[in-house]
Amino acid sequence: MSTDSGKKKRKSAAFSIFQFVVILFFSSFVVTVSFFLFFNFSEAPTEQIQQSAISTLGNVIFVSVLMWVFYSLYKKATVDRPVKRIIGGLKKITAGDFSERIQTYDSPFIEEQYDTIIESINKMSGELAGVETLRTDFISNVSHEMKTPLAVIQNYAALLRSPQLTEADRLEYAQSIGDASKRLAALITNILKLNKLENQQIFPESKPYDLSEQICECLLEFETEWEKKRIEIETDIDDDIVINADSELLCLVWNNLFSNALKFTDEGGTVRVSVKRADDAVRVAVGDTGCGIDSETGKHIFDKFYQGDTSHASRGNGLGLALVRRIIDITGSQITVDSAVGKGSKFTVIFPESDGI
Repeated sequence: MSTDSGKKKRKSAAFSIFQFVVILFFSSFVVTVSFFLFFNFSEAPTEQIQQSAISTLGNVIFVSVLMWVFYSLYKKATVDRPVKRIIGGLKKITAGDFSERIQTYDSPFIEEQYDTIIESINKMSGELAGVETLRTDFISNVSHEMKTPLAVIQNYAALLRSPQLTEADRLEYAQSIGDASKRLAALITNILKLNKLENQQIFPESKPYDLSEQICECLLEFETEWEKKRIEIETDIDDDIVINADSELLCLVWNNLFSNALKFTDEGGTVRVSVKRADDAVRVAVGDTGCGIDSETGKHIFDKFYQGDTSHASRGNGLGLALVRRIIDITGSQITVDSAVGKGSKFTVIFPESDGI
């Protein structure tokens, strides 16, 4: 560090000398030209001209020194000072202090561009602070979500070692371990998919396909779940609705919406699925008679790991709807939510007419 500091000081001193030489050369050139023009039309004796030249040279050097000092002070006040403030702020931001905000000058003596640079740096610092918060929360939430199924697996694995277990208990514990393993696998899968989507490592490959058929196939995959909870499935699906989109990505959307609808609908409830072409658009609606969500929760349901209904926190990891939102964004479609506490929720995905065939 001391070597770098020494190099900077020598470089600064050399630059100051260079500035002085430039000012001296410019002043000497201007005065010399003026001197010759003046005495060229003068009848003054040669000795007087020589004496005047010597005194003029001294004056040139004196004036050059004054100009250099004045310029150095001016540069220090209007350039070095704001640059030093900016560098100081950037050092703190680089060290990880994203709360740092550099004060602007708002002075007529300071170039406006410095305030523009400072405002841009402050905006960048604010964005970095948000990203850092998201990163910290993401790591914290991932750790928490992974600990829960891992703890279940460890506890039931320890219980399985007991020689006094009945066969029924052994099967129950094995089932619990299997469920926890599936939940952990689903969490990791969603994290990887979401990471690829957010880093633009997955690009939609649009091609025409039958949306009606896809919805039916995805819904049938959850038949075991709705039969287990005795949930009634109501469908209103128009036949042969073909859209131009990425079928694999949208399959993730339907799976997550169906999973949430069945997950938050109590036994004996109803889940409604409709696919309609109306108002120059194709609309896919997934509704349920579950617990519903309040307006405040509705603002955050597409955020990663957000779980507004704490009573159902153990049922999911809060990544499903974040994945849905990202897919909806990159495929150019839209999604709306209509929900009320105690009355259920309805998610509607809208494809513009240009996406239809």
